[in-house]
Amino acid sequence: FFFFKQKTAYEMLRSLVGSEMCIRDRYSTQESIFQKIQSLQGKQPKKETTNRTSDRFIPNRKTSKITIAFTSAHENIENINPTILDPETNLKKINEEYQMESQLKTSDLFKYHVLDIENPLVGKMQPNQYTFVNSNILRYLDPLQSLDSMNRQLHSTLFEPCNALVQNTSGLRKIPKIPFKVLDAPALQDDFYLNLIDWSNQNMLAVGLSSCVYLWSAQSSRVTKLCDLGLSDSVTAVNWAARGPYISVGTNSGETQIWDCVKLKKVRSIKGHQARVGTLAWNQNILASGSRDKNILLRDMRVSAQCIGKLAAHKQEVCGLKWSFDETQLCSGGNDNKLFVWTAHSQQPILKFTEHTAAVKALAWSPHQHGLLVSGGGTADRTIRFWNTLTNSQLDCIDTGSQVCNLIFSKNVNELVSTHGYSLNQIIVWKYPTMERLTTLVGHTYRVLYLAMSPDGQTIVTGAGDETLRFWQIFPKKKVNEGYSTSKILPVFKDIR
Repeated sequence: FFFFKQKTAYEMLRSLVGSEMCIRDRYSTQESIFQKIQSLQGKQPKKETTNRTSDRFIPNRKTSKITIAFTSAHENIENINPTILDPETNLKKINEEYQMESQLKTSDLFKYHVLDIENPLVGKMQPNQYTFVNSNILRYLDPLQSLDSMNRQLHSTLFEPCNALVQNTSGLRKIPKIPFKVLDAPALQDDFYLNLIDWSNQNMLAVGLSSCVYLWSAQSSRVTKLCDLGLSDSVTAVNWAARGPYISVGTNSGETQIWDCVKLKKVRSIKGHQARVGTLAWNQNILASGSRDKNILLRDMRVSAQCIGKLAAHKQEVCGLKWSFDETQLCSGGNDNKLFVWTAHSQQPILKFTEHTAAVKALAWSPHQHGLLVSGGGTADRTIRFWNTLTNSQLDCIDTGSQVCNLIFSKNVNELVSTHGYSLNQIIVWKYPTMERLTTLVGHTYRVLYLAMSPDGQTIVTGAGDETLRFWQIFPKKKVNEGYSTSKILPVFKDIR
């Protein structure tokens, strides 16, 4: 009989706590609860002589998730033993705990009851006690990704906005921690050796998806299909010419195509490679292409010849090509862990750097300091190395802790962006020459293999095997009158380019 009586009282408490009036008037509900406890213990509560009437409208909130916001209060009341504790003591204790829990921030409340993180005040929630379902949150992500990864993203981007949205970089400026735009990129290949996105000076973003190339206008957000190579071929590289509406497209069959993006018409097809073309680089009318056949071919768009030069020094696939800003030097990185520097007319590299211990795909020239080259190594290397091509020397080496997929210097400030693969999948902004880490951006769930910068130098776009393109507002506007350079190579004279 005692057990039956105690169980009945417990169910009474649950029914009272879950009622609408309890949510609206906490203290009056607590008094009614203890009046019920007194009646179960044989004590008759005093009956009120006044009749209370009210015309207050009580809405139906069956679909509301109000219980999530008041979970802490419910858990405290449900843990009461009505046959042992004194009612007045219970009321005082619950009031004190309520005052303490009411001071919790909204972000903490969601952290405890949506993400199922343990609340130090009331203990961990019971399994399946409350549910929070929203099919619109991160709807584009792979449903098979780990729950821990999703929880970290939700926690960092939704429930702690003060820390997640912006970061103060030494009091100079704030860098947003989340992308301002995310685009779907279905069939974006997860291949370290390809280069499938590029941003033109006309503010058009080119993206290679499977056998097609699409153009996305940053001004109108309009998407245009440029070409389709068919089922027998696929896009392996895209690169815009610095001047004019022309774009080069590398293919898996080894062919290089030149397209006019205004007329949406193929201008020229160039053969010569025996394997896929993974990287392309323009220098005015000269186009350099690197291939899995280990060769670099130079093509002049003004002549009918298929090739005007062949550079053969790499022992494995050429996966990175970049011309210097003064257009006098070409650097190449390969899967043979080698970094070479060529002139526009040389048949042999003038500089050879062999310090990397993995594939060298990430390459960037500094627009601020003449002769400054930076390179990044793959999974077994994980380093960013800085080179002085005027003195053939290494300036610095930074261990990043993960595969370096891309590097790019800011056009507006002396800073550097690196994107990473195994195993952190992050984007890092560095300040040069101190190499202070200004911020770390996360969001991609696969390797961040692709990187491009907007014409104004303020925005970068990143692509990954998770089939998304993410746009980040990173850099400030370019200053009109910049001061003298802090170059380690030429520290005295102002840079001229």
